[in-house]
Amino acid sequence: MKKGKCYIIGAGETAGLDFLPTEDDFVIAADGGYRYLLAASIKADIVIGDFDSLGCAPVHPFVVQLKSEKDETDVYEALKIGLERGYREFVIYGGTGGRIEHTFANIQLLNDLANRGCRGTLVGINQNMTVIKNSALELNKKHQGRISVFSLCEKSAGVNLEGLKYPLCGYTMTNRFPIGVSNEFMGKKSRISVEDGELLIIYDVI
Repeated sequence: MKKGKCYIIGAGETAGLDFLPTEDDFVIAADGGYRYLLAASIKADIVIGDFDSLGCAPVHPFVVQLKSEKDETDVYEALKIGLERGYREFVIYGGTGGRIEHTFANIQLLNDLANRGCRGTLVGINQNMTVIKNSALELNKKHQGRISVFSLCEKSAGVNLEGLKYPLCGYTMTNRFPIGVSNEFMGKKSRISVEDGELLIIYDVI
């Protein structure tokens, strides 16, 4: 298991890249995300894609060329590389906005990571997303704004929302009623947990 994070940069919307990779981290550019890395002067360890966004494969020592007609997305293939290298924590930039089906596809990838015992974060403009399965997410008191929690499976049992304006305790959340939408941070440490199920968590980053 790698100690660092695997950063994946896609071609979607981003407010900019606000990270500095350490020697333990691994950075993958997924097609047009390579432009964001160049603009931020961050080195890509691998560039992968069918390069429909870039127009052609870039000049880089490590390029993985994918077929244009395929079942897997560029971000999915990038995640596979990170998993094969032993990473358990993934941060995805440029994975939201534009065509909504691409954002939804990346949410499904967050769920896949959660089911593998990994953690993925989808960094959007002013909002982040993550998925937890039979586990918990803790957020410090610096968080402000809104947070929403949704069940991705038919029933998520033992849902607890602590430190938020609208708490829940031992609740069974379903994917048919959005009871967890538009909760609010209260300037204190918060914790979202689920005993048996999968939760999508969307929270403001101010």
